Amino acid sequence: MAALRRVVGKSVLGGHHLSSRSNTSTSLISSSSILQPTPYSLISRRGTASKLFVGGLSFYTTEKGLSEAFSPYGQVVEAKIVMDRVSDRSKGFGFVTFASEDEAQKAITEMNGKVLNGRVVYVDTAKPRTGSDGGMPIARGPPEPAADH
Repeated sequence: MAALRRVVGKSVLGGHHLSSRSNTSTSLISSSSILQPTPYSLISRRGTASKLFVGGLSFYTTEKGLSEAFSPYGQVVEAKIVMDRVSDRSKGFGFVTFASEDEAQKAITEMNGKVLNGRVVYVDTAKPRTGSDGGMPIARGPPEPAADH
């Protein structure tokens, strides 16, 4: 993939022409996606200061309802409720991303400790992810037999 980025980068940035054989592999990546980042990618690169953690959510709270509850405090870019993969039910927490850090701070002071859908919610700045990517744990197999000395 790095080699493809290098080739695409040269063709877009360096002005070099690619052979017709390599044009088929670069047709999947448009030059605008390389040079023009999306607004959401800029927010996520800037940091997690405008992303809020919302805990204590009711199982009946929807992403639309979460967005509507936080919208009086600023422009909500995204409202996401974390769902359990097995039961397909809310885990009771989610994240709200605001367009600016000031709006996020206002939402923290106004919404933390308030009741939303019958539950008191806890609102704080989201912390960066740590550890694994959230996938399945690595299977390491049975332990090695103990060596008798």
